Amino acid sequence: MRASLFRTGLIALVACAAGFSALSAEAADVRAARVWAGPDYTRVVFDLSGPVSYQLRHDAGRVQIDLGNDRLASAFATPSAQGLFKGLSSHRRGGRLELVADVDAHSAPKSFVLKPGGGYGYRLVLDLYPDGASKGASASAVASAPAPVMKAVHVSKAGPSEVLTLRQVAEQMGGQRKVVVAVDAGHGGDDPGAHGPGGTLEKNVTLAVARQLAALINKQPGMQAVLTRDGDYFIPLKRRYQIAREKNADMFVSIHADAFKNGDAKGSSVWVLSPRGKTSEAARWLADRENRADLIGGVSLDDKDDSLAAVLLDLQQGYAMQASESIAGNVLKALGHLGPTHRGYVERANFVVLRSPDVPSILVETAFISNPVEERKLRDPAHQAELAQAVMGGVRNYFEATPPPGTWFAAEAARRSGAMLAAAQPDGDSHASVAAASSRADESVRDLHRVTRGESLGSIARQYGVTVGALKSANRIDGNTVRAGAVLAIPAG
Repeated sequence: MRASLFRTGLIALVACAAGFSALSAEAADVRAARVWAGPDYTRVVFDLSGPVSYQLRHDAGRVQIDLGNDRLASAFATPSAQGLFKGLSSHRRGGRLELVADVDAHSAPKSFVLKPGGGYGYRLVLDLYPDGASKGASASAVASAPAPVMKAVHVSKAGPSEVLTLRQVAEQMGGQRKVVVAVDAGHGGDDPGAHGPGGTLEKNVTLAVARQLAALINKQPGMQAVLTRDGDYFIPLKRRYQIAREKNADMFVSIHADAFKNGDAKGSSVWVLSPRGKTSEAARWLADRENRADLIGGVSLDDKDDSLAAVLLDLQQGYAMQASESIAGNVLKALGHLGPTHRGYVERANFVVLRSPDVPSILVETAFISNPVEERKLRDPAHQAELAQAVMGGVRNYFEATPPPGTWFAAEAARRSGAMLAAAQPDGDSHASVAAASSRADESVRDLHRVTRGESLGSIARQYGVTVGALKSANRIDGNTVRAGAVLAIPAG
């Protein structure tokens, strides 16, 4: 649900080894326990009938939770082992309830209490992290500010401390590196997102669409997908875009389903970071010493004075936002072919997941899950596939129109440019059409198409996802027919 994206933290009181959390003197029931195991940590959630006071103690392989005079509900069932969580037992010691979680010997716990929200009551949350693992560090992308983004990667052929840019890597690989798209399935785990009137949960829809989108990306030559989550577990909002930066992503796409109190609201939408969000995020990066030590646009801000650091960050953010606008426009147009859009233009907000300073980022609201008609579509695997295909079309069009240097898309663009100049036509008067198409080989043309027998302007336009009018305009065609053997320029947008 969109509103949850503004959440900057969880309302909690943390109890550590000697800590104590005092919320209520009244006894509460521990009704149930649930576990989600993600790649970064394991979360155990205890559902409660009310607020609790508790003490937490951690020894190697065990986490003890003292719940005082609270009770274990008669229907309570012990969850099965997952991830860093190995099992749970309960005891009464002097009238006090004690839960003992068996955990990985090298795990480190964090705990807090959540107030009611999202369809849940009070919850006691126990997060288990691999001991010593970084929960906030971000191995950031290295780029040539302001554009195009070129990230830095460590290469095994280089020396132990040598870092090569992806352009250098691409040159070693023949200029064929894949563009990386981070696909983010919104919500997950104990954050279900919005609920449809028929009981559909947003977290399940977003994961299904994200998996299908990732599969399409991985089938496309020159592209590779990275899923921020590939299961039903919770990931903090800031961590989502950090994953994209750590994976050297060229683009970040977050998948969601909208909701509104009025069940008539309908249509998809695409969002980018607002100018206010850009400004506030810049202030955070410049003020935070850990952030400044990171690499933004290929440059560390840590050793720069405030004025220069601000300029460099502004340049990189400006590029990322400009690219985000272009991507969002492409995706919104593609979604418009599938069904109605909510407003018909790219929208802006200060969503946490869009705050990456150097990775172009968009958030896609696939439809209104609160609308019964759209909820039924969102549950349908066939419609989920259509949504994934529409987003994929917009993403691919962006890379075709703006290929990052050293990538497969850049190599394909160069090949097409050469083909336009060297094309040979069998028909006697088709040489003129080749010359005309070659003269149009500018930034507004993304491809050439040789017309074969039986093809029409309409069928060619559908093949490339453009309108007949745009096709006619790009090729200066007045009528509604096209001759076999002619070469048509396919407009970029």
